[in-house]
Formats: sequence, C-alpha cells, structure tokens
Amino acid sequence: MEGVTPKFVLPETFDGVRMEITGQLGMIWELVKAPVIVPLLQLAVYICLVMSVMLLCERVYMGIVIVLVKLFWKKPDKRYKFDPIHDDEELGSSNFPVVLVQIPMFNEREVYKLSIGAACGLSWPSDRLVIQVLDDSTDPTVKQMVEMECQRWASKGINIRYQIRENRVGYKAGALKEGLKRSYVKHCEYVVIFDADFQPEPDFLRRSIPFLIHNSNIALVQARWRFVNSDECLLTRMQEMSLDYHFTVEQEVGSSTHAFFGFNGTAGIWRIAAINEAGGWKDRTTVEDMDLAVRASLRGWKFLYLGDLQVKSELPSTFRAFRFQQHRWSCGPANLFRKMVMEIIRNKKVRFWKKVYVIYSFFFVRKIIAHWVTFCFYCVVLPLTILVPEVYVPIWGSVYIPSIITILNSVGTPRSIHLLFYWILFENVMSLHRTKATLIGLFEAGRANEWVVTAKLGSGQSAKGNTKGLKRFPRIFKLPDRLNTLELGFAAFLFVCGCYDFVHGKNNYFIYLFLQTLSFFISGLGWIGTYVQ
Repeated sequence: MEGVTPKFVLPETFDGVRMEITGQLGMIWELVKAPVIVPLLQLAVYICLVMSVMLLCERVYMGIVIVLVKLFWKKPDKRYKFDPIHDDEELGSSNFPVVLVQIPMFNEREVYKLSIGAACGLSWPSDRLVIQVLDDSTDPTVKQMVEMECQRWASKGINIRYQIRENRVGYKAGALKEGLKRSYVKHCEYVVIFDADFQPEPDFLRRSIPFLIHNSNIALVQARWRFVNSDECLLTRMQEMSLDYHFTVEQEVGSSTHAFFGFNGTAGIWRIAAINEAGGWKDRTTVEDMDLAVRASLRGWKFLYLGDLQVKSELPSTFRAFRFQQHRWSCGPANLFRKMVMEIIRNKKVRFWKKVYVIYSFFFVRKIIAHWVTFCFYCVVLPLTILVPEVYVPIWGSVYIPSIITILNSVGTPRSIHLLFYWILFENVMSLHRTKATLIGLFEAGRANEWVVTAKLGSGQSAKGNTKGLKRFPRIFKLPDRLNTLELGFAAFLFVCGCYDFVHGKNNYFIYLFLQTLSFFISGLGWIGTYVQ
C-alpha cells in the first residue's frame, strides 16, 4: 500500500460531457448562422461596399479637379487682385494695415521661444504690428519664462503683449476670443494665428495680407504647413503622408472650386470683421477653427488657400500625443456636423451646390465615412467573413477599390511612395480610434469635449529641421504604462481570423491579416514614434 502513488482520476463521463457541450454549441451556431449571422454579415458587407464606393467617387472627383487646377486654373494672384505693399518714404507706414498676431500657448516649455521669435521677426512696420501671447499655462515656471521672453522682445522695440487668464474656459477658443476683446485690438484689421510650434518666414504677411486688402469678399487666407521633423521616425513620416494629401488636394480643391475649406486653426490670417460677423469664436466643440470657418462661409465669405506660402511646424513624435490629437480632430468635426447640419440646410445665402459640398463631401464623406469604412470593413467585417465563408465579398470591393483609393491618397507625398504599404496598415490602426471618436462626437458622449494639448519636443530648433538632437532609442516605460489594450485586443482577433484563413480559407487574406495583426500589436505596445531628446 505504501508504494502506491495516489492519482487524481477524472470521471469517465467528463470527456463525454465536454464533447456534448461542444456539440451543442456547434449545433446552436449552425442553427443561428444561416438565418441570422449570414444575412446580417452580408448586409454589413453591402453597407461597407456602398461606403467604399462613396469614398472612391470622392477621391476620384478630387483627383480630377486637382489635375485640372494644376493644368488650367490660374494662380491665386491671377484669380484675385494682388498688389504688393511697398515701403513709401512719404507715406511712411500708413499704407500698411494694423495686424494682430495671436500666439495661444499652454505649458509650451520646449517651443515658446521659436514661435515668439518668428513672430517678432516678421517683416512688417513695428508700429503696425501687435503681437499677443495668450498664455494659459498652469506651470508657474513656464509662465515666468514666457513672460520674460516677451519682455526681452519688448525691450527691443517690439509691440508684444503678454496676456494670461484666470482659467482655461473655452480652451484655445476662449483664449482667442478674450484676446480680441483687448482695447488695443480695436485698431487692428486682420489677425494671424500661429500655434506655439509654428515659425513663419519674415515675408509671411507681405505675401498674404494683399489678398485681404484688395479683395473685400475674402475672409481667410490659409498657408500650408511644412514639417520640420517629418524624418524623425516612422510615425512622423506616416503623418506627413496624410497631411500632405489634406493640403495638396483637399484644401486646394476647396479653395479653387467653392472658395471654402476648413480653417486649420493656425498659419492663417482672418479679417477681424468676418470673425465678428460670423459670431466670433465659440467653444461648443473642440474644432473651434472649423466651426468659425463654416459659420463665416454661411455668411457669404470666401477663403483662399496659398500652397506656396509655407510655415514650419512640428508633428507629434509620440504615439500617445498623436492619439490624443486624432481623437480631437475626429470627434470635433463629427460633433460640429451634428450641431450645424440643419443650419447649413436652412441657410439662404449659400448656393445649393456649395451646401451639398459642405454637408456631403466636406463633413459626411471625409470626416465620417472615411473613418467608418476603413475600420468597419477592413478590420471587422472582412475578417469576420473568413469565419463565415457563406458571406460573399466581391474582389472589386476588397482589393481593387482600396488599392485605387490608396494610390490617389499617395499623390501628396511622392517621396514616401515606398512607405505606402506601411501607411495603409498604420491608417487602419488609427481608424479604430477615429471611428470611436466620430461616434463620441455624433452622440456627444463622455469625451466629446476632451481637449488634450499636443505635446511638442521642439524639434524645429535645428536649422534644417533634422533630428540631430534626438537620441535614437525608445523611451523606457514600465510595460503596463505602455500597453494599449484596445489595439492588443484587435491584434488577437485578427490573428485568430488569419490562422483560420490559413487553415481553411480560399482567398489568402491571411497575408494581410497577419501583417495587420503585427501593426495592431506594435501599436498596442506603444512601439511607434518613441524617440526622445
């Protein structure tokens, strides 16, 4: 008896029960699949295909128009009246309008000197230029540094004002609105806005203000952003590709055809009278810039985009900062669409086709459908059809249309054409957050009014915008602080679908699914854009 080793013996019925449960679950799945799962999933496929066609038509339309613009449209200085402002010894500076420069800031320790120095270096008569630093910083040390920088420039004869508020009500919109209430602003005709990391060239005002002076129906002149740290890491290269399309195509088309586009919030010059007529700055959404642009457009004002006028700026170089920025940029437009769609429809000052352009093209397709179809179709519906092979997905919808859309999106950044495949995978990952943000904005849920200022590293301090000052190694965080569970969850889901397709599938989608799994996994671990100074 002592030599007998005790054993744990499972009941003989255990395996039988397990097999019975598995069989019952399989039977339930088969009973539900045909009448419920297959029709619902097939309907989802059809909806996604419709959205894909909508997006394709939008991209083709934009592509055709931009080609016509480049080949046949006149340059802005030919379409509109443009006479440079010349220095006149007899008139002095009286022929120059008074311009207000607003620089909103919030704890901008790394970049405050860049923007203030660039604004103070603008080639414009000092008695016709007012620089207003709107500092909402909560860090006393930063506030002191910014104030001392303003005092340093003031001692050189620059008319610079340092303004602070007791609270951050309205965030950026509140600061800009408060700045326009100052008594010394009453004599200003135009206001140019630069975020804290933007560095205009000295001739910025001389190249833009004449359009406003000689064309009384223009409310806004928007410049293009040029990114000083686009080569910093793969994350910044991906952002450059998306934003270059926005500037090269979307804004150029809007400016040329309907004289309307969304103000980008910075590197633009407004006619103060147009701001006042449109109702001023409002903080009802996190896209106060787009809000003002739509309201001004509904009152008949025109906008002009100058692609040749470029302003240096910095791209977010950490995945965390980029996610917060994209949440705001996706949630805000959806929330604004919810609040303004009926106002746009009822407006009587705007032509019918311009209403169609603003509602359908500008808001619905670009700000909502583009995110939804990318995420729902390529990250949810298409993988699910692998598990339910009875659902039919035409190859033109799963391969041809996305290929054409991707090629059309790449025209803005030809130097990065070799990164196109990585960009597709990355955009699919970000579509998860953008889709979530648009739903929050449309239903005005919990984070609809969340505003997190994008962190900046001051990369633009290098002369050529290179990354010599950056140490090429990832930040060292504790692993739990870096995990993004949503991305990791989708990585697991796509991996399972990929494995199933590898074993049972016929379309060889597993190649895409495994690569997309890797993209979600890398993003889930936060291994994107983690270089530091």
